[in-house]
Amino acid sequence: MKPGDDIPDQSAGTRPQDLCANRTEWLRGAGGSSDVVMSSRVRLARNLAGFPFMPKADRTAREQILRLCRRQIESARIAPRLMWIDLHTASKAERNLLVERQLISRPHAKGRLSNGSGSSGEPRAVAVGLPDEQIAISVNEEDHLRIQVIRSGLDLSEAYRIADRTDDAIEAGIEYAYSPRFGYLTACPTNVGTGARFSVMLHLPGLVMTGEFEKVKNAADDMGLAVRGFYGEGSEAVGDFFQLSNQVTLGRTEQQLLEEMQDEVVPRVVEYERGARDILLGKRRRRAEDEIFRALGTLRSARLLSVEEAMNLLSRVRLGVTLRLIDDVELEAVGRLLLMIQNAHLEQIRPAGPAERHAARADLVREALAGGGE
Repeated sequence: MKPGDDIPDQSAGTRPQDLCANRTEWLRGAGGSSDVVMSSRVRLARNLAGFPFMPKADRTAREQILRLCRRQIESARIAPRLMWIDLHTASKAERNLLVERQLISRPHAKGRLSNGSGSSGEPRAVAVGLPDEQIAISVNEEDHLRIQVIRSGLDLSEAYRIADRTDDAIEAGIEYAYSPRFGYLTACPTNVGTGARFSVMLHLPGLVMTGEFEKVKNAADDMGLAVRGFYGEGSEAVGDFFQLSNQVTLGRTEQQLLEEMQDEVVPRVVEYERGARDILLGKRRRRAEDEIFRALGTLRSARLLSVEEAMNLLSRVRLGVTLRLIDDVELEAVGRLLLMIQNAHLEQIRPAGPAERHAARADLVREALAGGGE
């Protein structure tokens, strides 16, 4: 018997490729401060009592953890529908698509552990809440469980409420590794305590264009916050999109971490970015308009586009939409294009070999933006 064979499938007939038709929650272009804050994410790291942490667990233990977690996650009914994906049997294209949708991390897609061991055949999975993909639970990543909730705009409070509710539903049938002194025990010492990470995806073209971004990044570093690229740890910054998150959880309560990010840190960054945009509209208006409308013109006429070029151009168009300089493109349409131009998504929408991919991407964008909208 394989892990999970004794559990009824809540999502029979559903494949990762089917997610391409979804309008994922975090790219709706709605919610608080959505002109700057694209999404808010809460992640809880948890481990099962009585089992070694992932770097020390052998294959038998990992299979048992997978089986126990699947049974409890599916019985907890945490979403209207649940898609369970065994990553060790999923194709590379399917795993890459899940990474692009921010549902799993790149190391989890590859089966790599924090100590560098592991491979694509390691028993591991992700459970995705449908239809909006707000909830994603990774099993056998760095920790036995990584509970993620992601929402559009600045909405860490609601994301945490959903994550906490999901955590309680899972813990009702599974005993977590917990210390009265230290809190939740995790594979990485920086996650010990609450096991909670609060992060936001920020669009900061104003700070980048005015040369002020490094000051904000340095301030974040001084506050013990991490600034990363579009796909989180280890990814490059592209299109002026950045992830900002707390790094230390020990000695702080969830409420303290939440309030610091939701009420203090993120609003200040939003204020700085909006101030930079005001400068662009004032002293540098002609230059800003030129960059924005050149980007829109290129996207509406280009015949070849790489991912990086398309993201940089869409970043400028998104700025133009939020500044109300562009009135025939919706913010959600830009967000959806940021996803659809990625390689794994493009492969599903416009199948093409690597040599033709740039042309297929340009065709997709040009058609989506022709006359505005999608």
